[in-house]
Amino acid sequence: MKEIIKSGKSFDRAEKVLVMLHGRGGTAQDILLMAAHLNVAEYALVAPQVVGNTWYPQSFLAPREYNEPWLSNSLNTIKELVLYLEKSGFSKEQIYFLGFSQGACLALDFVAANAVRYGGVVAFTGGLIGEHIDHRNYHGDFDGTPIFIGSSDPDIHVPVTRVKETTVVLEDMGAQVTEIIYENMGHTISQSEIKQVNKIIFKD
Repeated sequence: MKEIIKSGKSFDRAEKVLVMLHGRGGTAQDILLMAAHLNVAEYALVAPQVVGNTWYPQSFLAPREYNEPWLSNSLNTIKELVLYLEKSGFSKEQIYFLGFSQGACLALDFVAANAVRYGGVVAFTGGLIGEHIDHRNYHGDFDGTPIFIGSSDPDIHVPVTRVKETTVVLEDMGAQVTEIIYENMGHTISQSEIKQVNKIIFKD
């Protein structure tokens, strides 16, 4: 398993755990700093650090095979991390995911491929991965898992059309999706998004 940076509550004191996935060029330490703005004081926090600071080399809109073997390795890193968290005493309903940009795409693709009732999912600017969305990659039932997807119109990396296509897939799989498109927000995380996820995902 890749290097995992931990923060927040210790595993034996936390009832929830948040998996935080950095964007291209970012670091685990960077994404963990976001926790200061979220209602996650009672959570354990874990952030994998990928070698080279990039989960996969091409755009998330490239054919999936163009991003192999890095994409499969990155998805497997999250799978191994979830198994580790379960062995540490967390149920899937106690596991939350948050990602930005490339990390958001990875988070959404992982949970859609392994859909169950999770605690919640936050995708700051992302969508399902591939030149086209292939429904054969996605399995399971979210059973009402709350998912937030925020993005900009326009965004230089993530087309609004892919965000909306992603929302449809997740809702068809039983997720409760809150999708908000912000006009000219840029490729960043806004204060408005943070307020939304504190209200929708990290509300208790």
